[in-house]
Amino acid sequence: MAGATLATADAQTAQPAPKQKELYELRTYELRFGSPQSNIENYLKEALIPALNRQGVKTVGVFREMGKSDPAKLYVLIPHASMESYATVASRLTSDSAYTTASQAYNQLTPDKAPYARYSTSLLSAFDALPQLIVPAKESRIFEIRTYEGYSEDAVRRKVKMFNVDEMPVFYKVKLNPVFFGQVIAGEHMPCLTYMLTFKNMEERDANWKAFSADPDWKRVSAAPEYANTVSNIIRVFLEPAAYSQI
Repeated sequence: MAGATLATADAQTAQPAPKQKELYELRTYELRFGSPQSNIENYLKEALIPALNRQGVKTVGVFREMGKSDPAKLYVLIPHASMESYATVASRLTSDSAYTTASQAYNQLTPDKAPYARYSTSLLSAFDALPQLIVPAKESRIFEIRTYEGYSEDAVRRKVKMFNVDEMPVFYKVKLNPVFFGQVIAGEHMPCLTYMLTFKNMEERDANWKAFSADPDWKRVSAAPEYANTVSNIIRVFLEPAAYSQI
């Protein structure tokens, strides 16, 4: 009987293990004017993404800017299960014979046909409240990616806490549909955080942000003294997925 009581108590106190937080690599390719965009997109579609999938990276996102900036930009989101996954990805690619074969045309491009001038990389640690990204349904959709810069590391820390504890429930309530939230640990615009939302179209996006601004819980949270002066600048980009994007 005592053993049964202990077993029941253990079952009542047992909690599911927390999900391991992902690490995100967010690449921004600055494409070369006049160079065929297919040179980089074919590489991503036929070589890099299949190889990453073989390594266990299940969902890789590829996005184009809706605003058509000049030079054009291509965004690639690679979710890693851990820092070790990111740190070893290059060496694992070199030992993948299928990747070597599929990337030959890309590697043989001459400088005058190079598809991009450069790319920048940011590394992001997933938030506690959203440790793994959410893959949206395969339907017509747009994405909004936002970077919040802070005037100090403490400002960003407090904004991350604001999202984790108080703000993300409001996002879910008004259907600001999250894909990922991450604190930037290396990259541009530091100190900062970056997150991505998805919507069916711009009309839904505008309506849901309007509902967020009017929400009483948001008004209460945004007025809390502990969250004052957390954001010094917002960078916002609207994206559409490539046909072969897995996000």
